[in-house]
Amino acid sequence: MTREKFKILLEVYGRLAVVVYFGIFLATLAGFALAISFGFELESAKGGAGLLMASWLATKLTQPLRIAGTLALTPLVASVMKKKRGQSPTSPSKPNPA
Repeated sequence: MTREKFKILLEVYGRLAVVVYFGIFLATLAGFALAISFGFELESAKGGAGLLMASWLATKLTQPLRIAGTLALTPLVASVMKKKRGQSPTSPSKPNPA
C-alpha cells in the first residue's frame, strides 16, 4: 500500500518528492555513519568501507520509515515552497507596480 501511495506522490509532486526522499536518505545515511563512527576507530580504508557498508545497511533497514517520512513531508515542503513563491516580489503571478 505504501508503494502505491509513493507512486501517486511522484505523479502529483514529481521531482520534489524525489528530492525530499533522497534528502531524507542522505541525512539518515550521514546520521548512521556518525553514530557508528563514534562507536569504533577507523584505521584503514577497509575500516572506512566497513563504516559505509554498515551505515548503508542501517539506512536500508529504515526504508519503510523514510518512505513514510517522504509521504508526510513532501506536501508540507510543497506548500511552504508555494507560499514562498507567492510572497516573492519578482513572482510572475503578481504584476510589479510601476
